[in-house]
Amino acid sequence: EVQLQASGGGSVQSGGSLTLACAASGFNFYEFEIGWFRQAPGKGREGVACIREKETLSYYRDSVKGRFTISRDKAETTVNLQMNSLRPEDTAVYYCSAGSSLSGQTYDYFFWGQGTLVTVSS
Repeated sequence: EVQLQASGGGSVQSGGSLTLACAASGFNFYEFEIGWFRQAPGKGREGVACIREKETLSYYRDSVKGRFTISRDKAETTVNLQMNSLRPEDTAVYYCSAGSSLSGQTYDYFFWGQGTLVTVSS
């Protein structure tokens, strides 16, 4: 069974940091792009950052560039999202997903996990 498990969410104050982890199994981790998406209350799911590890290529949403870093743990089938300088508008449920592009678009991603909640207070 394909599984992607997101963890590491929590509550922080504005300006704080969190690191999320996505643990994947049940598929060839290196043959897919891995993306982090988020969904705030009442909003659609949006791409945050994506990576094609073998090509060392990545995508970042403009609003997180310079603050978030996506990376691959080479010892494990895990992709991390380091989030610094968090803002209240970053509050959302964060999901990791496997897909077919670095588009940051949900329609290019088809394996999904359950997500982890990030709450940033002012």
